[in-house]
Amino acid sequence: MKETIKDIIEQFGIKAAIFDLDGTMLDNNPYHLNAWKKYLEGKGRKISDEEYNANVNGRTNKDVIRYIFGSGLNDEETLNYSLEKEAVYRELYLADIKPVNGLIDLLKFFQDRKIPMAIATSGIQVNIDFMFEHIPVRKYFQAVVNSSHIRMGKPDPEIFLKAAKELGIPAIHCLVFEDSVVGVTAAHAAGMKVVALSTTQSGSELRNADLTVKDFASLLP
Repeated sequence: MKETIKDIIEQFGIKAAIFDLDGTMLDNNPYHLNAWKKYLEGKGRKISDEEYNANVNGRTNKDVIRYIFGSGLNDEETLNYSLEKEAVYRELYLADIKPVNGLIDLLKFFQDRKIPMAIATSGIQVNIDFMFEHIPVRKYFQAVVNSSHIRMGKPDPEIFLKAAKELGIPAIHCLVFEDSVVGVTAAHAAGMKVVALSTTQSGSELRNADLTVKDFASLLP
C-alpha cells in the first residue's frame, strides 16, 4: 500500500517540515560531483564517485575542503577554496536547474495546512540564492539555516535542531527530507523522522530512513 504524506503526518504527529537542499530539493548531486572533479583536477587531485559519497555528499564545504587539502588551512583559505568550487558548480548547473519532481506540490500541500517549513542545508548562501533565483520557492519557508549558522556539520544534528528552534516546533514533531546517509543520521540524532529521496544514494544505503522514495510526487495523494 502506498504511504502518502497524509499518512506520515498522522502516524508521526508531524507539525513542521525541514528540507535539505542539494540532492533533495534539487537533483543536483551529479553536478556537484562533476564540479568537484573539474575543480580538483586543476589542483592536481582526483576524487572518485565512491570517495565523494563517503566523504563529501551531505557535508559542509569546510569539512570537505579540510578533508581534501588538510586541516592546516585557515578560515580564509577554506572559504576561498569553497567559493571557487561553488562557482564551477553554478556554471555547470545553470542551464539544467529544476526542482525534484513533486516538490512544488508538496510545498503547497504543507502551506495549505499551515505546516511551517525550513531549509537546513550544508551548502552556502550564494548557492541558496542561486536556487531561489531560478526556482520560486523562497515564499514557502519560514527559516533557512546554512553551514555558516552552525559549528558542527552533518552527521551532527546541530543544523536540524537549529531549524526546529527557528520554527518553534519540538524536534519530535519535525519531518526531515534528506538524500544522504549523513543527513539521515543527523536527523535521527535530532530525534526527528526522516523521508529519504534516492536521488543520490541507493535505497539500501538509505535503509535507516523511516521511508525512502524516488521523488516527492511519490508522496502525494
